[in-house]
Amino acid sequence: MNTKTTFQLTALAFACACAAQPTVVSAAENAVELEEVLVTATRRSQRVQDIPFNISAVSGSDLEDQQIIDAVDVLRSVSGVSVIDRGYRNSGMTNGIVIRGMNVDSGANGDVPLAAVPTVATYVDDTALYANFILKDIERVEVLRGPQGTLYGSGSLAGTVRYIMNKPSTTEFAGEVSANYGQTEGSDGNNLSIDGLVNIPLTDTLAVRMNAGKISNDGIVDYVNVYAVDATGDPVVSGDRLTSTPVYTQRKDADTVDIEYYRASVLFAPSDTFNAQLSIQHQEDEIGGRRQATRGADLVNGGNYGDYENGAIMEEPSSREVELAALEVEVDLGFATLTSSSSQTSHEGVGISDNSGVYAQNGWFQYYGSSPRPFAQAERFYDDAAFAQELRLVSNGDSVLDWTAGLYYTKQDGKLGQNSYLKGYDEYLFDLWGGYQILTEQDFKFRRNQNYEETAVFGELTYHVSDALHVTLGGRYFTNDLDVDAEVSVPIWGGAPGEASQSNSDDDVLLKANVAYDVDDNTLLYATISEGYRHGGANAVPTSGNYAENPDYFTFTSDRVVNYELGYKGSVDTMSYSASVYYTDWTDPQLNTATNNWGFFAVINGQSARTQGLELELSGSLSESLSYSAGYTYADAKLTDDVYKPAGNFYGNGVNYEKLVAEDGDTLPGTSKHVFNVSLAHNTYLNNGMQLTSVLSGYFQSDSLNSLGRTVESDPLYSVAAADIDGFQLWNFTSTLRADAWTVSAYVKNIGNEAGTTGKVTAAHMGSETSPSNNFYGNASNDYLSLPRTLGASVMYKF
Repeated sequence: MNTKTTFQLTALAFACACAAQPTVVSAAENAVELEEVLVTATRRSQRVQDIPFNISAVSGSDLEDQQIIDAVDVLRSVSGVSVIDRGYRNSGMTNGIVIRGMNVDSGANGDVPLAAVPTVATYVDDTALYANFILKDIERVEVLRGPQGTLYGSGSLAGTVRYIMNKPSTTEFAGEVSANYGQTEGSDGNNLSIDGLVNIPLTDTLAVRMNAGKISNDGIVDYVNVYAVDATGDPVVSGDRLTSTPVYTQRKDADTVDIEYYRASVLFAPSDTFNAQLSIQHQEDEIGGRRQATRGADLVNGGNYGDYENGAIMEEPSSREVELAALEVEVDLGFATLTSSSSQTSHEGVGISDNSGVYAQNGWFQYYGSSPRPFAQAERFYDDAAFAQELRLVSNGDSVLDWTAGLYYTKQDGKLGQNSYLKGYDEYLFDLWGGYQILTEQDFKFRRNQNYEETAVFGELTYHVSDALHVTLGGRYFTNDLDVDAEVSVPIWGGAPGEASQSNSDDDVLLKANVAYDVDDNTLLYATISEGYRHGGANAVPTSGNYAENPDYFTFTSDRVVNYELGYKGSVDTMSYSASVYYTDWTDPQLNTATNNWGFFAVINGQSARTQGLELELSGSLSESLSYSAGYTYADAKLTDDVYKPAGNFYGNGVNYEKLVAEDGDTLPGTSKHVFNVSLAHNTYLNNGMQLTSVLSGYFQSDSLNSLGRTVESDPLYSVAAADIDGFQLWNFTSTLRADAWTVSAYVKNIGNEAGTTGKVTAAHMGSETSPSNNFYGNASNDYLSLPRTLGASVMYKF
């Protein structure tokens, strides 16, 4: 659907919702009350407009009004933030948040957690954790742009996203139950979800709050070239095992989504000076396949793949389980408030991937007899656990000096690996090799264990030079230790595994300086210089023996940024505004990639990059019943030096050459130069006491790149993973009617049914679009899809 048509439809829908209403009450009673969101980003409760750096906040009520339960949707409403949307299958394990263009990784990444930690830190209350929880019972979401290591225990390069949950209340018994039904374009099924919440004050000082829910969505994408398999998972053989071609079948609506989640918290508040909250949050995902569509020629069925068709030859389900337990204690000491946050997290998952395209593209099937039924299955898994303790002391009262001091410790243990299988090859090779029985169908085994510890002290000191001028200095000192060991083998050929281990330690100091000036009571001017850091590590790949890689892959160094920002924010009548310009120097950026010979997960360092841009936000009211918000981001993110992979024998002539990944001046991937978001909300109180709220929201991003790299396929010294991604726009509409205890909503998401692609796996990597290779006729290349047009309705009852 073209841009003009989409805009006309969305405008018409909103106009109809505003006009087709019963008689309303008086204008005074109907007036919009703009919600003022208080945030605790500086560890003090403040208005967004009073904080001297670039921060945005979205309230829980806004999420409810727009039927938002997913991080992608909420983050697309914030300037300076973009998201690589990999769907439920991959978004739970790989952080796709990009702030201010600070990303060098491919949009194709996502089947396992990446070795380099994300550039954006995410928090659930005071616990640093990326888990992509379903957003239910949320008080607000805060987005802080730029490095935040002097305010938070877990540092960050590009910014921090905080999900603040609702706390138990000791004053009111309350609860709610809700149900949702929807249908999505491309699916023959339905979307169903239920959710419940209860808050129980047990005494005047003790309260419990619990919520739980279940999501069950039928899939969208059809896997149209799946091999029929027997009970053991081997491809079905229709005749002679040496010559029979695959028996193909289809899996309709394969990318099913089944999620169960709950959260329980207990608050003990015996006085105004002490409170403690214990919380447990848990989520389990069962995903049937990828929300990805293959583009190009369908070599099995003829013609081209459809809008919601995937050419993989096997189903690709995944599952994961994540749990967070946290104890937060707050004590008012008079001169300052002491906060302790202790947390234990666990996150594990496993997924099946079709690796047949990779094998075919690289000619690997020929080493196993070139079966007419090529079938390379990869089982990838991860298992992470972490403990974190943060102590923070924040000064109280009005003084010429305000200060924050903190101590942070974390211990993280992570495992990931891959088991690859050539399914059906035991019988095929038995016949091909005259009765020789192979040891196993497992042709690749990889394990990596990582143990990380960090201790940090951090803080900020603000000197109020006058009522209008404020100067803040911040610092962070940290030390960390990392131990990594790995093992790799090719069980099908036997032999001893390759092993490697490595340790790495680092310590450093980060600084921050900020000057803020209150132009008047409603206007603030500020300037900030801040440093950010991301720890280095070890890839622990073998550097000798049968599985040897270039020793340059063994370790990678830390990367860091220096961020310069100038901002201006304030309010005029009913309008609030914020504007900022920034420039960020990025030294030694870490790039997640794979090694030359065996494709081990690895990180390399580039030389340098820089991002610069502009962020604008406006919000306010146009009338007594109509409010708005709008944001615009200009981001110019580029490399400032060439990026090379360590040397390898890419020509097969016994001579090692470095591979050019990208060149000085290349645009960083996953970043659009122009991003625009807008929302209009119409709020009406009807004469029967009911309230009708209608919200129209839109998001636009310009073209972007899928990855660093070049597409010079004739020369193996150049990367072949790069691809352009077209810009797109997404429009959503929600109308909600509230009557006493009942709330009924109807909604349309992605009105124009845009593909909304933000990442892709290219055919050059996962399968040819034009001709078969090694008897492989499928195609595992694909584009990640935004959720197609979805219509739905929900009902909620509060008690």
